[in-house]
Amino acid sequence: MASLRGMQQPDLSKKLFKLIKTENHAIGAHETAGRERAAIASQLSEWGEATNDDALSEISDKLGVLMAEIAEQEDLYAQNLEDYRGVLKQIRNTESSVQPSRDHKAKVSDEIQKLKYKEPQSTKIVQLEQELVRAEAQSLVAEAQLTNITRQKFKEAYDLHFAATIERAEKQILLAKQARRLVNLIDDTPIVPGDVHHPFEHMDVARQVLNDAEDELRAWTPNMEPIHSSAGNLGAGAMPGSHSVASGNGGYEQDLQDTHPAYREKAAGSRSTSGERRVTSGTSVNSTVGTDAGPPYPINEVERREAAQV
Repeated sequence: MASLRGMQQPDLSKKLFKLIKTENHAIGAHETAGRERAAIASQLSEWGEATNDDALSEISDKLGVLMAEIAEQEDLYAQNLEDYRGVLKQIRNTESSVQPSRDHKAKVSDEIQKLKYKEPQSTKIVQLEQELVRAEAQSLVAEAQLTNITRQKFKEAYDLHFAATIERAEKQILLAKQARRLVNLIDDTPIVPGDVHHPFEHMDVARQVLNDAEDELRAWTPNMEPIHSSAGNLGAGAMPGSHSVASGNGGYEQDLQDTHPAYREKAAGSRSTSGERRVTSGTSVNSTVGTDAGPPYPINEVERREAAQV
């Protein structure tokens, strides 16, 4: 089923979809490792008690506590990775939403080329060229959205990822160092047959090791280089400042007018060319494009009168 869903993804989001899916498997592996480590910690404690060696029984029990806490850190790491994976999904969803805009622009462009080859004098070319201008406007803003969201969310995602990695590593290092203190309390001096080891005399020290480990975990604070972001002024439409992107064509086109004035020249050229073709073909604007047809974005009153004269 996962492979089928991957095949149904738009081309633009297939690679990130695969990464997110693979990351899910890795997170599951960490969760499994945490559960297995917790089981091993319990088994170590049970084995130590069964040895009838007071030193091994005491130390293995305390080691089991520390190892269980190490396992807990593994599970917490997996939860934090899930948060990072959720941020990556936002990029993937944006990629998926941009694909139709690309496809539409390519489709209109192909239709124009086919029509110019088959029917060079067709009045429908005018309508398609205006549609292409609007499609390019929409695509340009959509691509800007994609870039803004991708960069912002990429930094956010891997900020979470590596902060979680550092936390897991540093906390597990603390626990492992305390565990080594416990191991060091075992007297492994060889004995000859008939002799016995001295009674275990470090129970208070072993108990203090656990207390120290707990205090260190409680006092741990992240000390890492922060990830800086300049995307704080992104609006709801993932555009800088006050630029907003509406769901309809008007929003895209208005945003494009504000951010890319040069695009108006291209549209004006398209209107001029369209007017020449209409005069040649002997058809009116209304009969060719329809009463609702207009420029690809709002224009001022002077431009409106000039367009009406054409």
